[in-house]
Amino acid sequence: MDTTPHTLANLFKQLGLPDGRSEIDAFLAGHRLAEGQKLPDAPFWNPGQAQFLREAWQQDSDWAEDVDELAVRLSR
Repeated sequence: MDTTPHTLANLFKQLGLPDGRSEIDAFLAGHRLAEGQKLPDAPFWNPGQAQFLREAWQQDSDWAEDVDELAVRLSR
C-alpha cells in the first residue's frame, strides 16, 4: 500500500520532475494547456508521464485529486 502523502510536490517527484517550491512555480509559469486540451495530451510530457496522468484519472487513483489540481493550475 502506498503511504506517500499525496501533494503537488510529491506528484512532481512521481513524474520525475524537480519537486522544490521554486521549481514547481517555474514549471507552472512556463507551461500552459491549450484551450480544451487534456492534461495527459500536453506536448511537454514524455510518454511515461502522460500515461501516469491518464491512468490516475481513469482509475480514480489516490493521485487523481493532485492531477486535477495540476490541470487547473496549468489552465490558468
